[in-house]
Amino acid sequence: MNLKKQRGFTLIEIMVVVVIIGMLATLILPKVLGRQDEAFIAKAKSDIRAMSSASKLYKLDNFKYPAGLNDLVTGGSKGRGYLDKVPKDPWGNAYQYANPGSHLEFDIWSLGADGTAGGADVGLDIGNWNMDEIR
Repeated sequence: MNLKKQRGFTLIEIMVVVVIIGMLATLILPKVLGRQDEAFIAKAKSDIRAMSSASKLYKLDNFKYPAGLNDLVTGGSKGRGYLDKVPKDPWGNAYQYANPGSHLEFDIWSLGADGTAGGADVGLDIGNWNMDEIR
């Protein structure tokens, strides 16, 4: 019996292409659909929580809050670093720090997308005192 060779895609090849398209869609769609701003806000909140926790640990070891965020890397008098490095906010700006703070014992905040104090929407300042109020 002489069978003609069939030319076409196998099920595996089609599935691989569908998976690749799906992965590309997960990378591209958030930018297209405007979800990037939400991701940046979530990242800023996460960074601020980490730096706030590190500041509290610093106080436990040194009996005072750090003078600046760089103290969280050097570790103060104990010489123990609490962070590997001080991150930049998602918009590429430095996080702000005040000790004593205007809102809490110490304040850590990002100036938001606009890089200036105040603002609205994505330009709103995100601080350790108001994170629960921001979407």
